[in-house]
Amino acid sequence: MPYEPPPELASLSLAQIAELVEARKLPPLDKWSPEETGDSEMRIAADGRWTHQGGAINRPAIVRAFASLLMRDEQGQHWLVTPVQKLSIEVEDAAFIAIDVRQDGDALAFLLNTDDLVIAGPDHPLRVTGDADNPAVYLSVRHGTEARLNRSTWAQLAEIAIAGDGTSVASMGMTFTLVPE
Repeated sequence: MPYEPPPELASLSLAQIAELVEARKLPPLDKWSPEETGDSEMRIAADGRWTHQGGAINRPAIVRAFASLLMRDEQGQHWLVTPVQKLSIEVEDAAFIAIDVRQDGDALAFLLNTDDLVIAGPDHPLRVTGDADNPAVYLSVRHGTEARLNRSTWAQLAEIAIAGDGTSVASMGMTFTLVPE
């Protein structure tokens, strides 16, 4: 069955986004305890490109499959996890890139470079690092992984903040400051 990417984020309502998020069946990484560990010889660059042994992984379906197996431990190490293996993967900045955002009432929905949809809130908070001249905004995705907002998504979020109090955005009952601490 071929993969059908989600429609443009701007065309979806919050209810449709929630349905798409719910319909995506992700592997139960938190239930797996593989004993075998190793190195995947894979890397995710800061711009979201995936490589294996220095060669680009160009098939989006393969990237989506691997991305569904990603987790990050308490020490910040990223892993590809299966029921029998846990393989380290080098991540230069964040495992995902947020490439679009849409505000719908009190919700901010983000589209990731892997076609994942994430609604910011208690389970998916935003955090800001850097300084006023070079802020970096990250969205919690799943299993400890994060998405860094690309420049255009950051600009969209800044416009949402400017329309409000000028320094923060709200989603699912939570308020997130966009000013680096």
